[in-house]
Order: sequence, then structure tokens, then C-alpha cells
Amino acid sequence: KYQRRIAKTVNFGLIYGQTAFGLAQGTGMSREEARAFIETYFEKYPGVKAYIDRTEKLAAEQGYVETLLGRKRDFSQLAGLTGAQRARAEREAINMPIQGTAADIMKQAMITLHRELANQGFKTRMLLQVHDELVLEAPEDELDQAVKLTQEVMSRAFKLRIPLKVDVEVGQNWLEMSQAG
Repeated sequence: KYQRRIAKTVNFGLIYGQTAFGLAQGTGMSREEARAFIETYFEKYPGVKAYIDRTEKLAAEQGYVETLLGRKRDFSQLAGLTGAQRARAEREAINMPIQGTAADIMKQAMITLHRELANQGFKTRMLLQVHDELVLEAPEDELDQAVKLTQEVMSRAFKLRIPLKVDVEVGQNWLEMSQAG
């Protein structure tokens, strides 16, 4: 769990411009260790640095960034910003294609799942969405089929080079949730 927490802190933090100071605070590393870690991270994953640089450049040059599905966010004001305001806008520009694409994929999955549940006569219903999760309520006799359908629909909601991994948990309440299957 500790390593997973560190990995999450690093992956999300660095892509959104976290400094060595911020990484040190979030992980308990010294500032020097964090600085070396960031350097090594970008050497090992040059695509991350290329994405950051490319997205900042796109936001500045074309005045917007977009999700994989083409939804755009305006950053035309970027040219007039300086200092902390510009840094914040650049972080938002880097974040938007990632978070926005995730939201687009989730919406597509929800539309398809809702349609499939209705078309196949399920009594199972979507209750809510929390970040990258869907919460459904399913009668016992539909549980296995609902799990299978949900996994299928969510994993093929959008075709990416890397397949979408979908985990399903079931339970009577949040406390009793366990991995399905």
C-alpha cells in the first residue's frame, strides 16, 4: 500500500507540475532525493515530459487543448498571463486532456450501459458515478450477468492503444465490497 501511495503521488504530481519540494512533502523524501527522483522519472518516462511540453505548447499556440474525443477547453488567455497565474493555467491545460478524456470515456460507458441494460430487460440500475466508478444496484438473480455486461461495456467504451482495465466489486454496502468473480 505504501508503494502504491508513493507511485500515485509521483505519477499524478509530476504530470501536473509538482516540484521537488512538493514531492518531498508528499512522500517524506528529502528535497535532494525528490529532485533526483524527478530527474530519473523523466529520463525513464520521456513520453511524460514530451506530453507536458507538447500540451503547454499547444495551449499557448492554438489557444486551446482538447480531449481524445475532441472536446475543447479555451486557453486563449494564456498569452496574457505571467508568473503564478500562467503556471496554474499551464497545469490546467496539461490536466484537461487527461481528466477530460477520462470523463468522456465514462460518459460514453454510462450511455451505452444504460441502453444495454434497458434493451436486455435488466432490472439493474445505475445509481451514481464517482470519478472513474459506476455504482449500480442489481437484483441477486441478475448479478452475474450485470457484472459481465458492465465489465464488457466499460472496457470497450473507447478504443485506446492500451486496453481499459475494469475491476468490478460487489457487496450489500460499501463496507462489504469485494472483487467480483
